[in-house]
Amino acid sequence: MAHILIIDDEKSIRKTLSEILGYEGYKLSEASDGLEGLNLFKSKEPDAVLCDIKMPKMDGLEFLEKAKEINPDVPVIMISGHGNIDTAVEAVKKGAYDYISKPPDLNRLLITLRNALDKNTLVAEAKVLRKKVNKTPDMIGDSEPILKIKETIDKVAPTDARVLVTGENGVGKELVARWIHARSNRAAAPLVEVNCAAIPGELIESELFGHEKGSFTSAIKQRIGKFEQANGGTLFLDEIGDMSLNAQAKVLRALQEGKITRVGGDKEISVDVRVIAATNKDLLKEVEERNFRLDLYHRLSVIIIHVPSLNDREADVPLLVDKFLGDICGEYGIAKKQIDKAAMKSLQAHQWTGNIRELRNVVERLVILSGKCITPEDVASYVVPGSGPES
Repeated sequence: MAHILIIDDEKSIRKTLSEILGYEGYKLSEASDGLEGLNLFKSKEPDAVLCDIKMPKMDGLEFLEKAKEINPDVPVIMISGHGNIDTAVEAVKKGAYDYISKPPDLNRLLITLRNALDKNTLVAEAKVLRKKVNKTPDMIGDSEPILKIKETIDKVAPTDARVLVTGENGVGKELVARWIHARSNRAAAPLVEVNCAAIPGELIESELFGHEKGSFTSAIKQRIGKFEQANGGTLFLDEIGDMSLNAQAKVLRALQEGKITRVGGDKEISVDVRVIAATNKDLLKEVEERNFRLDLYHRLSVIIIHVPSLNDREADVPLLVDKFLGDICGEYGIAKKQIDKAAMKSLQAHQWTGNIRELRNVVERLVILSGKCITPEDVASYVVPGSGPES
């Protein structure tokens, strides 16, 4: 249950509030003045505070200011028998969650307190989720190819140069794009991702450039495209080799002029977007086969970063396995499993057709199906989907 700090110089008020809140199941701390309250605020770290305004040593408004400097997320509800509208407004301006006059309406007080605690919980959850969403995963590995990629990223990221990331499926091309964006001057702006292979050809233009209401049958309202969403930030065009020639022409124009036009519209819209593209195809071969525009290739490939397959960096397999073991066991709420040296060598010797994505799936399978220590027999049984004693 939540911990509530009550600060009031009137003993009778503290007693009444303690009895009511104690009956509701809250954990309580009490202080008779603002200074004592501030010390308890620092040491007890309460979930919410009920605070009087007129008190000796330190009044409630001064406490409020200092408490907000220490932890701005803790809701402070001000209670006063000497208040007026001006005092209430000043308290709210300084960060109070609410203001209640004495003698307090106990039903209103309880509802206000519950709402404040609910809001605080939602804020905390939102922060955790935001960190998870915004956190750029580590680029695991100290092999020569990975160190070279990291060095290139450090040089390229602060610029606005367009980057083409190449490599097989599952090698981590999206991670390279995220690293570039996170280390760029655009890091505070959005990174917008588009999987060109997952969007039907007839919809890719609407996805990238948006559309006006009524521009086609299902366009029941105006839509903002990915270029506009990424304005000021980075647009990551994954699997760009699968983009239609018609869409390629419009992307080329957007890169050349810094302007786009929504489908069904005639207004030019200026956009400031850094484009990072990725592909698992040989784009020059696609150019020869007339599936990809040469001029667009040259626009995109100012810097080319090739991400090697996992088979070309087997020295990184132990680091990746250790990382995945920690992450997966943590997700399942179990102690991190160990892996036998011979089992690790078997994983290094395996031919990874799905690269890092496949390796993570294999590690998760081993975590689920093996004992406390992963053995060579476990690897032999479970490294291939559908394998195992009961297959």
